[in-house]
Amino acid sequence: MHLELRQLSVQYPGRPRPAVDGVSLGLRAGDIGVLIGPSGCGKTTLLRAVAGLEPASAGEIRISGQDVARVPPERRQVGMVFQDYALFPHLDVERNVAFGLPRSLSRSERRARVSEVLGLVGLGGSEQRMPHELSGGQQQRVALARALAPRPQLLLLDEPFSNLDVDLRERLAHELRGILKAAQATALFVTHDQLEAFAIGDLIGVMHEGKLHQWDDAYTLYHRPATRFVADFIGHGVFAPATLKRVGNQVVVHTALGALTDGAECPLPAAFGWGQCEVLLRADDIVHDDEAPVKAEIVRKAFRGSEFLYTLRLATGETLLAHVPSHHDHRIGEWIGIRAQVDHVVTFEREGGVAAPPIASFPA
Repeated sequence: MHLELRQLSVQYPGRPRPAVDGVSLGLRAGDIGVLIGPSGCGKTTLLRAVAGLEPASAGEIRISGQDVARVPPERRQVGMVFQDYALFPHLDVERNVAFGLPRSLSRSERRARVSEVLGLVGLGGSEQRMPHELSGGQQQRVALARALAPRPQLLLLDEPFSNLDVDLRERLAHELRGILKAAQATALFVTHDQLEAFAIGDLIGVMHEGKLHQWDDAYTLYHRPATRFVADFIGHGVFAPATLKRVGNQVVVHTALGALTDGAECPLPAAFGWGQCEVLLRADDIVHDDEAPVKAEIVRKAFRGSEFLYTLRLATGETLLAHVPSHHDHRIGEWIGIRAQVDHVVTFEREGGVAAPPIASFPA
């Protein structure tokens, strides 16, 4: 692994709970990792610990095989891009980008490297411009070029798009991935925006209260969440009451929308006791079907352009969410037919806590 954290913890004096609590993860060379989670979950503290800006209380931070947890920040060969760009307002773009380059380089070598990284971030020819002459997105590109210029072993990015408008954030997120891949950079990125994380990351970590709940690709996070918190945090969905039974060689999950089955040998732990549980039903698991026998009342609707996000209530009182194409514009209070179309059935203990492990996760 190019970056490996082993049971990393950060404990602030006077606080009862660690800001980062025993986190382990790995990134291969050239991979982009993203940390997401609610405010105060520890993701930025973890990033700052990797950079050496916060002391590690326990654990290892290994970069290219070397444990740098006790190495000063300036010797870690780590580049960092901050939320506020941190450009020097009195220096032009060329001198901002060249600031971190080794003094051993000749003037021509320095100018060549600056030109190279500015071309990489799409700002070729901007060397003589001043920061105040650039847009927010351009300033962030300069900050990225400056971080890439010394060829760091690892690039860290702390919510670099948080000061930009929504449309620009989405575009830059896709462009950033291309830039980092072209630079063959290994990067760890922090954001609170799930769509940003999905657009950028090869691997995504979900954090809560200092702990890393899951470190996986976006598809697995969404369809096979490792904990109840991940299931609740990623995407739109609800936990619906269900009963889990084994019928022959099949696992059957009985819900108000009918039976869901895996159609295969039971993959559950032998110690599990059959009975009451909750099944995760995402908004895209619920299909609007006028012919379906199960009806639900629309209690809330949110227009999303190509679709509505409907909040639905069954006659039994249970609440569901559904993505419905926007040409199906139904009124609040109207009853519509729905059915479940679940490719991955994920169930949890009925009274499980925030971090309760799944009882089952299997293809439907």
